[in-house]
Amino acid sequence: MYFLNRPKKNLGQNFLTDQNIIKKIVTIGCVEKSKTVLEIGPGYGNLTKEILNYKPKKIFAVEKDKDLFFYLKDCFENFKNIKVINDDILDYLKKKSLEKKVIIFGNLPYNISTQILASLILTKNLNPLYEVLIFMFQKEVADRILAKSGSKSYGRLSILSNWKLDIKKHFDVSRNCFSPKPNINSSILSFKPKKKILFKIKNPNNLELVTRILFSNRRKMINKNFLKLFKNNKNIADDLKINLNKRPEELSNEMFYKITQKYEELVN
Repeated sequence: MYFLNRPKKNLGQNFLTDQNIIKKIVTIGCVEKSKTVLEIGPGYGNLTKEILNYKPKKIFAVEKDKDLFFYLKDCFENFKNIKVINDDILDYLKKKSLEKKVIIFGNLPYNISTQILASLILTKNLNPLYEVLIFMFQKEVADRILAKSGSKSYGRLSILSNWKLDIKKHFDVSRNCFSPKPNINSSILSFKPKKKILFKIKNPNNLELVTRILFSNRRKMINKNFLKLFKNNKNIADDLKINLNKRPEELSNEMFYKITQKYEELVN
């Protein structure tokens, strides 16, 4: 594959080149003429070209690399339904309001993939914002997102992701499908906002805080961190019927949501 410049390691650049995989990814999104698409890190536009075959209403392609931005501008200059944007996706999400029911694709840079996902999860009122996220992760990261309580991979990513989203793994992608080849394989996951959120949390950042504190010593019992969170109020543990001698990975997703609800009662 021809590169404008040597792929930049600091941007986590590994470009998907396998056309069969590209077609399978785009199919997951159910792109139609009435839909708007946001693509994160389009690179050389391999996925973008396939999305174009479905003739969506609009494609916003957000590319951080300035050289690739200009390449994409030239490549798609004759397409009125594509807007190429030179920006960091994390900055873009902070300052731009997404259109409703956007389909978001992303072959995410391995070095910031979890930050991007967390940013979208912690967005308030996400249900009207996007219809589905179709993301490629390093396989190890995908396994953490899908992990169940009690497993070694279980942690904050799984808890945050499952609060508002239904998650589905579609398939793994071999490192041989990229240029240059990364050191590891990848996985394709999709995320759809849940129709009904069972645990109401006023501020998503409180869930992020609770999980961060309780997982700060994941190999130790939650006793100290829990009491730190609730200012030594042991009655909270009794109300939740929680065993403070457990380690954080032994608690269910649902328990973390209940703890966060109790935390919000305390601070509000």
